[in-house]
Amino acid sequence: MNPPVAELERQLHYPLGEALPTPGAALQVAPGIKWIRMALPFALNHINLWLLRDEMDGRCGWSVVDCCISTDSAKSNWEQIFSDELEGLPILRVIVTHMHPDHIGLAHWLCERWRVSLWMSATDFHLARIGTSGPTAFGGDSAAEFFALHGLNDPDSVTKIRGRSNYFLSLVPSVPRQYRRLLDADTLLIGGRRWICISGYGHAPEHISLYCPELRVLIGGDMMLPRISTNVSVYDQEPEANSLKLFLASIDKFKALDAATLTLPAHGKPFTGLHRRIEQLHEHHQDRLAEVMSACAARACSAADIVPVLFKRALDLHQTTFAMGESIAHLHLLWFEGRLHRRLDSDGVLRFQRVSATAPEAGA
Repeated sequence: MNPPVAELERQLHYPLGEALPTPGAALQVAPGIKWIRMALPFALNHINLWLLRDEMDGRCGWSVVDCCISTDSAKSNWEQIFSDELEGLPILRVIVTHMHPDHIGLAHWLCERWRVSLWMSATDFHLARIGTSGPTAFGGDSAAEFFALHGLNDPDSVTKIRGRSNYFLSLVPSVPRQYRRLLDADTLLIGGRRWICISGYGHAPEHISLYCPELRVLIGGDMMLPRISTNVSVYDQEPEANSLKLFLASIDKFKALDAATLTLPAHGKPFTGLHRRIEQLHEHHQDRLAEVMSACAARACSAADIVPVLFKRALDLHQTTFAMGESIAHLHLLWFEGRLHRRLDSDGVLRFQRVSATAPEAGA
């Protein structure tokens, strides 16, 4: 039986209590760090953004970390931030943790507005550029065929997924043409303090978190969330990825950080208890993997069969695509470990079943 969310949350500490920034305003969470919160039109209804007091090329100002999706309301929030929270100083650079729309959506607008550079990993920059190259760059036919291969093949779902070819472009209309590359273990000097880049995989192609040893502050992006588990998925662009293995290895990098670290997540509230949260996420996925193994011991299962095993609530199409990606990720970890056998059945669907003494090895 999985512990309820409230019990897991009690094992963490929220230094700001129930305080939240209001739209168009910011809260200071540490010296030189302000917290911004903007609305999202999804079940996950907000994103946290960060202002870091900075100095570059002899100019005082602010670095922005993450941007929100491109909407008029988000731009309006930013304009109010510019007016009320920058203390008369400019934005000096835009740092993006990864290429998902809620993080990069307004990067182009911010960079043009302040005539500054975008800083992010190369992998995520180039994938975001591909995503904005046209309405068929992500999703559409390729996504529909991939999910059908994994059992989501009812005509209604296939039609709806095919129709989502414009989804990324609708939230991220453009990405800057140039950028400054961030790599694992790079050190950025922000406001006179060292911030270390920590790469993460499994959620995004090359997510970059930032850690300041002096402040004992981690900007975790989506790699370290306090209340929900990060979506870890396999999608059509890399159809045989072992995303969950990559994710679990990535969060273990945070074990080396100070136990008293204040984690600033992309969703949820700033928290301490980083090491316990790493343990919780491992426990969560081990429980999910056990459920998948049990299901695949009873019969051969597609990823679509696993969705209701992992997600007990009703899902809309947007949530279902995430759930499919996550189901495939759990199946793949067990398949790559040799604990499940994969076969392509006569109906064109991939199914996975627990390996018996006579079953082929993983990847066969």
